[in-house]
Amino acid sequence: MEWLEIAVTTPGEWVEAVSNIFIELGTGGVAIEDPALFSLYLQGAEDEVALDPSSLPREPVVKAYLPVDENLDVRVATLKRRLFALAGEDVFNIRTRRVMEEDWARAWRDYYKPVPVGRRLVIKPVWEEYPALPGQVVIEMDPGMAFGSGTHPTTQLCLTLMEDILSGGEEVVDVGTGSGVLAIAAAMLGARRVVAIDNDPVAVSAARDNVKLNRVQDKVEVLCNNLLDGVAITADVVVANIVADVIIRLIPQAVGILKPEGLFIASGIIRGRERDVVGALENHGFKIVDRRCRGEWYALVARGGCRP
Repeated sequence: MEWLEIAVTTPGEWVEAVSNIFIELGTGGVAIEDPALFSLYLQGAEDEVALDPSSLPREPVVKAYLPVDENLDVRVATLKRRLFALAGEDVFNIRTRRVMEEDWARAWRDYYKPVPVGRRLVIKPVWEEYPALPGQVVIEMDPGMAFGSGTHPTTQLCLTLMEDILSGGEEVVDVGTGSGVLAIAAAMLGARRVVAIDNDPVAVSAARDNVKLNRVQDKVEVLCNNLLDGVAITADVVVANIVADVIIRLIPQAVGILKPEGLFIASGIIRGRERDVVGALENHGFKIVDRRCRGEWYALVARGGCRP
């Protein structure tokens, strides 16, 4: 299958807005090349870094992929119109290129290695060997064209929070599941039932494949759905690793399905938007019980919530 890669170079203050436009266009997710995050990686041991400093962007780049089909021209035109309406024609640099799915997958596989997260978790691409240590929980992943390899700080923040929160027997809902990594981790950390939701059919297909790969299909159900619209379930934990604007829209729906002492894990929040999300949570009766950050990214844990 052929895809159009769209890369938008943007000043840092517009990253959130550009990401939200992509998501509303139905791309299923975005990849953000953040110079601040690359700087953190470059501080690591020399033999662990696969980055060429001279090739790194000076400003953030937001990337997404659209299938090359009869709707492509309309979606690209809509993207450009919304970007120019947001900040004018001179603010963003838009680059596109067509890629075959197989070529795209091969291009990044060399840079996707097993990643230890938290105390026990290891996210391992299916094509890599990894001798697990006693007590480690190894999650096999093949993201395909879906977002969510487990390497981004927002995903790792969610994983470490779930590791601390889940003790066994919980019902968990993962909104914006992407490749399914958080839903699979929840199941492998002891959750009794997990509902994984995404509005992108490509992500839903990848998540279902990864659920089978990790043999947790008896616990994890993957749905193609718009956020929590029409979802009838009561949950101990709702986790959403998306962007701030979508999280804010999700909060009233999360209130409706969480048990009275349930927890809402919200991640994907870039610096400068944390206060907006905290305010929206508190306006709906949530109490912030934990907050963590890595680089420019924040994750929050909120308890409770008041039904209107």
